[in-house]
Amino acid sequence: MITALFRFTTASIGAMLRGSRGYYLWVLFLLGWVALGGFAYTHQLRVGLSATNMLDQIPWGAYIANFTYLVGMAAAAVMLVIPAYVYDDHALHEVVVLGELLAVAVLIMCLLFVTVDIGRPDRFWHIIPVLGRFNWPISMLSWDVIALNGYLVLNFGITMYILFAKFRGLKPDRRKYVPFVFIAMVWAFSIHTVTAFLYSGMGARPHWNAAILAPRFLASAFAAGPSLMIIALSVIRDKMGFPVKDAALNRLRQIVAVTMLINLFFFFSEIFTELYSFKHHAASMRYLLFGLHGHNKLVPYIWSAMALDIFAAVVFITRRFYQNKMVLRLACGSAVVGVWVEKGMGLVIPGFVPSPLGEVVDYTPSFTEFCVSAAIWALGALIFTLLLKAAVPIELGKLRMATAKEAAQ
Repeated sequence: MITALFRFTTASIGAMLRGSRGYYLWVLFLLGWVALGGFAYTHQLRVGLSATNMLDQIPWGAYIANFTYLVGMAAAAVMLVIPAYVYDDHALHEVVVLGELLAVAVLIMCLLFVTVDIGRPDRFWHIIPVLGRFNWPISMLSWDVIALNGYLVLNFGITMYILFAKFRGLKPDRRKYVPFVFIAMVWAFSIHTVTAFLYSGMGARPHWNAAILAPRFLASAFAAGPSLMIIALSVIRDKMGFPVKDAALNRLRQIVAVTMLINLFFFFSEIFTELYSFKHHAASMRYLLFGLHGHNKLVPYIWSAMALDIFAAVVFITRRFYQNKMVLRLACGSAVVGVWVEKGMGLVIPGFVPSPLGEVVDYTPSFTEFCVSAAIWALGALIFTLLLKAAVPIELGKLRMATAKEAAQ
């Protein structure tokens, strides 16, 4: 077993190091962004969070906005798992491992965004289960940490077991991993629900203090996540030769068509509830949609996000449009970007405006925040790329223990 594990590791690393010229250029491009972000982060470590544009009135910015969005992207992997294992959808079952690998990369990005948001990252260990000191079970943050780390362990463990078994030329034993798959299904809903509760439990922030926030989080996640998977699977099929069936992409398109409409319905329901009664607590929503006392930096972004979401919804439900591959991919990209604005900057920042003292302050990410955020996104893309370089040949049967042994000789 140890010998097989060693060969599995070395063969996987070897597959990651081999590729076409386009592959090396892509990796270098991502490493360039990682290097730029690393340099920006060293500047942030030297001067502290003053390198960002976060303020006492707005202590959460681009980092937490990205974190909130990416938690949903990780949870969206369940949209492949449920049809594959519950309804025995063969087309999605063939690509479910790739979706779980995307979840692993996204979860690492989530943890990195939390790390860079902490002014003293050396104290990160305080929120690590067992090692740190939790105010558990009262603190929703402690639940969030447990949910994220647990989901990461489940997805990584399941995919590595399946790939390791196939690498050895064996059929994965369903009794050994399917129970964990069903645990991960429930866990997927919990990670984004707990994140939503982290927001909605803050009574002093009326913009977040809504019972509909958790369902809205899940709906938006299950719209943006499968949209990104459609793009990723299309690229994997075109560039890596993996036989992704049109039925799998169509099933994901159907999921997005429903969840995007639900997401828009939830969002417009919140807008109506906040603005129709014209209550004082609607100031955050008015700031987001129309600006407040001359402060209106988020207004063009949120209206653009709604336009992108509506465009995506129209494409996903109109046969004439979604049968065109280029239009479908454009709609998927619109959904990914639209939901990012709506659930990222469009959710986090208005929650702090106006402040409990009535202060209205604008926030835009600093150049440091942009570079660090871009680096984490690039690192996530790099991790996913490297995982695919090992997983795809194993899934296709091109990388097995015997072939790896022969290559080593």
